[in-house]
Amino acid sequence: MCAAQTKKAQSIYGVHPGVASMQKWVADLKEKTGRTVDEWLALIRKDGPQGEKERREWLKEKHKLGTNSAWWLAERAEGKSDAEESPEKYMEAAREHVEAQFAGKKETLRPIYETLLQRAAVLGADVKACPCQTMVPLYRNHVFAQLKATTNTRLDLGLALTHYEGKLPKRLVDTGGLAKKDRITHRIELQSLHQIDAGVEKWLKIAYDLDAGQKRSSKPAKFI
Repeated sequence: MCAAQTKKAQSIYGVHPGVASMQKWVADLKEKTGRTVDEWLALIRKDGPQGEKERREWLKEKHKLGTNSAWWLAERAEGKSDAEESPEKYMEAAREHVEAQFAGKKETLRPIYETLLQRAAVLGADVKACPCQTMVPLYRNHVFAQLKATTNTRLDLGLALTHYEGKLPKRLVDTGGLAKKDRITHRIELQSLHQIDAGVEKWLKIAYDLDAGQKRSSKPAKFI
């Protein structure tokens, strides 16, 4: 990420809430299962079957691990990313995620992304952007918005408007999130900088304000 390009945006980046949850899970694993992460990985590689899918099933059926635990350990045994294990590793991976999301033909969407980050940053000191592989969620207590380069020519500003009472303009596209119990319920489609107008800023602030009184969830967020 070019420092000159993103000097203002850098201050908004923060560690994904899921990292703390993952660290606790790792710390508690020995007590809950009888083995540490390293001990599980050694066992999988020594006695487990070949193939990630087969290892997940083996961990669930033979060792009675839950689906999430089996999935994570099977991935780690295959040498896949451990970015969620520490704040430092996460932040390193986060920078790579942003670069990948705006590579190639999607590079033209980068100014829209950077401008939206700046608009979000001025909403409050409690706002942070936590990049995942395919999108960049914006957090207050929960995700209140997300930035996603959906196509080569369009960036979607997703908004969490579950608790909004009132009529919504046609510009806000229903994502189906309310029915699916997803945080993001609507999106604004953006293809150029001039579309980031007072209306976009208004709805971004509404989503931010709606999250003010909501209690932070104790469940780990997904790294998608």
